[in-house]
Amino acid sequence: MPEKFDVIIVGAGPAGTSCALTCARNGLTVLLIERGEYPGAKNVMGGVLYRQQMEELIPEFWKEAPLERPVIEQRFWMMDKESVLSFGYKGLEWAVEPYNNFTVLRAKFDQWFAQKAVEAGALLINETVVTECIVENGKVVGVRTDRPDGEVYADVVVLADGVNSLLSKQLGFHKEFRPDEVALTVMEVINLPKDKINDRFNLQDNQGCTIEIFGDSTKGNLGTAFLYTNKESLNIGVGTTLSSMIKAKLKPYELLDYLKNHPMVKPLIDGGESAEYLAHLIPEGGFRSVPKVAGNGVLVVGDAAQLVNAIHREGSNMAMHSGLLAAEAIIEAKKRGDYSETSLNSYREALYNSFIIKDLEKYKDAAHTFEKYPQYFKEYVPMMNQAASKFFTVDGTPKRDKQKEIIKSMTAERGTLRVLQDIYRAWKAVK
Repeated sequence: MPEKFDVIIVGAGPAGTSCALTCARNGLTVLLIERGEYPGAKNVMGGVLYRQQMEELIPEFWKEAPLERPVIEQRFWMMDKESVLSFGYKGLEWAVEPYNNFTVLRAKFDQWFAQKAVEAGALLINETVVTECIVENGKVVGVRTDRPDGEVYADVVVLADGVNSLLSKQLGFHKEFRPDEVALTVMEVINLPKDKINDRFNLQDNQGCTIEIFGDSTKGNLGTAFLYTNKESLNIGVGTTLSSMIKAKLKPYELLDYLKNHPMVKPLIDGGESAEYLAHLIPEGGFRSVPKVAGNGVLVVGDAAQLVNAIHREGSNMAMHSGLLAAEAIIEAKKRGDYSETSLNSYREALYNSFIIKDLEKYKDAAHTFEKYPQYFKEYVPMMNQAASKFFTVDGTPKRDKQKEIIKSMTAERGTLRVLQDIYRAWKAVK
């Protein structure tokens, strides 16, 4: 192994691999370090990959990448104990190239993606834990690993080591994240024959469906559940903020079992065989939790920089784009021969001018609002289901009278002023 690289990247997830691929293509010497047995072994996401940011890195990647299904339908469920108020969009334009997004299995996809970086010239080392950054004269100059003689040096170190980035914490870029800034998500992969998936979700071969679930899926606590179709399996999972889990004394595996046995979900997974069980922390703090992302000889990308938009279930695309932006900043820094914070701060500027930070800023108050005011999940979702049941039940009552009854019942529970305040507060949090 060379004594020194241009770039060392810690973590072979979407952010780290994106950075490694871009740097290697531009002639930089790159070391990509992964703690798992292989890239994807310890990476977890619900399983949706957006096309745009991936195609910026590998044009027409869908022709060779190990993808599951192009998503042609996105559903949203407001779930009560025995009902669901559903809405969404299904479009056949998403069933043809260049597609919109795909379901993926990370263990397969991350290996393929990392191999692309290797083919471009990056050196990938698996099963290696980076224990700390090496700092000399206030500048990060390398990393120390758990291997014998495990010190490796570089002009720039990129931290792509996930939500609980111990390395950026060691550098003082952030403090310990609060329980309301991270969510714990548990997910299960359930094997199910392709024909049953197609029949139950009204799909054809090479067509996928995603369902995002709110309300009773988390027992009224802040969080979401999901159900995604793969070729011959389903991804089902649920997550809540750690603070909600602690307050409600929830156990993650019990919450997943509750979801799987819900009468709206159980028929969709019936007869399936459990293939894999995963748990992972997800950044939930959003804009207000983004740490320092550039320093002397170091950059922070992806989950380690809290770059997740939970409202739109976007994470991997933000990770990839942040990795690309970091690589571009490193390439320019090499041309200048300057790896100081001032030089590398071009990454921060590009990040804050991108859709990533702009979207996070738009929703900066959303998670805090919905956790501080639990009535949105605990009261309004059941109200919506009850209102739909009343309205669509044909019992001889005129529809205008039904509308009046529904409005009266909703305002009777919380009061007209409170309902209006809640509507305004929610609108303000997501506008």
